[in-house]
Amino acid sequence: MRTVIFDLDGTLADTSGDLIAAANHCFDRMGFDTRLDPATDAGTALRGGKAMLTLGLERAGQYSAGLVEQWYPELLSAYGDALDVHTVMYPGAMDAVELLKSNGMAVGICTNKPEGLAETLMTRLGVRDAFGSLIGADTLPTRKPDAAPYIAAVERAGGVVAQSCLIGDTKTDRDTARAVGVACVLVGFGPSGEDMAALEPDAIIHHFDELPGVAARLLA
Repeated sequence: MRTVIFDLDGTLADTSGDLIAAANHCFDRMGFDTRLDPATDAGTALRGGKAMLTLGLERAGQYSAGLVEQWYPELLSAYGDALDVHTVMYPGAMDAVELLKSNGMAVGICTNKPEGLAETLMTRLGVRDAFGSLIGADTLPTRKPDAAPYIAAVERAGGVVAQSCLIGDTKTDRDTARAVGVACVLVGFGPSGEDMAALEPDAIIHHFDELPGVAARLLA
């Protein structure tokens, strides 16, 4: 079965607002005035919790790898308490997913968000049952860009790796696809959309309306 595997943050859903709120909670607890701004720091947010902590601590002149590791569990806890306040699915995402399925394709998720948080978020958004698999950062011993999580996402969705492609929004997603040897489609509608061409993916989509046709071409 042909299979389309999606990244989550910045690809299927704009999770940046809730991620930034969790990071700002940590900076408040640290006693720093530094705050990340959802309007300008969304790209960093979609690269994950440690990237946000790093940026905020650098701005405060307090960066150390140890502080990032120390506060990362606190960030995850704060995020888990309020992960669906601001988060929304990108326009057309679920319509595209359903059309892919109606065209005989399997769909799944491979994310570097911890599996429990990803499962909770997708369930609260009411879309978890639409996907045949969900592999998170801690489902396996390795995470993207290692090939194993992607392969597991395809196989658990009922697909075959050789007839699959990855939809993402970062260099990590591009590198994952290359490690597996499959096509990569990057989205151009996120906060880092203007940077996608430099990553030389197999295709760039600017709205999810484009995805069914692109996937059909890549998996012909």
